[in-house]
Amino acid sequence: MAEIEFRAVAKNGLKVTTIGLGGTGLGNMYRAVDTNAAVNTVHAAYDSGIRYFDTAPVYGFGVSETRLGLAIQSLPRADIVISSKIGYDLVPIPPEELKPALWDQPGSFRAEFDYSRDAVMRSLEGTLKRLGTDYVDMVSIHDPDEAIHFGPGEDPYARSRFREAMDGAYPALDELRSQGVIKAVGVGINQWQMLSDFVVAGEFDYFLLAGRYTLLEQEPLATLLPLCEQRGTRIIIGGPYNSGILATGAVKGATFNTRPAPEPVLERVRRIEAVCARHEVSLPAAALQFPLGHPLVSSVIPGARSAEELKQNLAYLGEDIPSSLWTDLRDSGLIAQGAPLPMTDEG
Repeated sequence: MAEIEFRAVAKNGLKVTTIGLGGTGLGNMYRAVDTNAAVNTVHAAYDSGIRYFDTAPVYGFGVSETRLGLAIQSLPRADIVISSKIGYDLVPIPPEELKPALWDQPGSFRAEFDYSRDAVMRSLEGTLKRLGTDYVDMVSIHDPDEAIHFGPGEDPYARSRFREAMDGAYPALDELRSQGVIKAVGVGINQWQMLSDFVVAGEFDYFLLAGRYTLLEQEPLATLLPLCEQRGTRIIIGGPYNSGILATGAVKGATFNTRPAPEPVLERVRRIEAVCARHEVSLPAAALQFPLGHPLVSSVIPGARSAEELKQNLAYLGEDIPSSLWTDLRDSGLIAQGAPLPMTDEG
């Protein structure tokens, strides 16, 4: 079993495990999961030493939070850290009006962006009710770019709600933090560029970044991460497999940041796979462990739809990786020169 450590995630000393459980799978992302299986996944995570669980109202339109809530009723609440998010207002609708899209069998809601103070309070009230708890530890401003999964050449600021988030949501969350109602405030987003604005605009404990600092992408190294270091803001990596390709390899139909992987990405992954093969290391293990080499990264939170997937992620985290793999990847130009590496004492 992987050795799971704790790292600081907030300026007040709050710590999370270096691997957490992302809540998209609990919310039926792409395909439905049985409620019992979802609860068993959470319990398997806890039994394996994971103490950090992330969710959001929009994950399955309430389904992820509800299932996590069912699971934690039999767990010691003080032993775990839960992060959720605000920014999507869940508006009840008749079941016949549902448009599942990303979520299979979602709750009977539609999601509307709202970063006002009232929406923050309303959203947190709904989250606490669905979770069946009287507090959440960490709260992120969710998708202030309207969840853009932009590609090369596209504008990451095309649908920015930065000003709304800083004028409405941030003061509300900052007040709740100062009152001790929540312990940490962050931003959860699918891109890194806007975080360079957030990090200097407020006192953020952490950023939950979906991909963008992975075995395939290290662009934040040059600008964002130095700013985070100066400001004392930690990083949590969601989607460490870049939504699929670093788990599956460069296979037909592989996805990269929720889109079909383009040929340059497929070719880069093939080259990474070849280096991993020479060192007898699995690609997913390298992908899961790489972000943790950076001292600012507190946790990686891959999703899991079953206890079996959860245990496989833990096996990847515990897989022995020689330091020579990382240096070979760097020397081959497959990892940025300035990227901190998760070096070990093994050759």
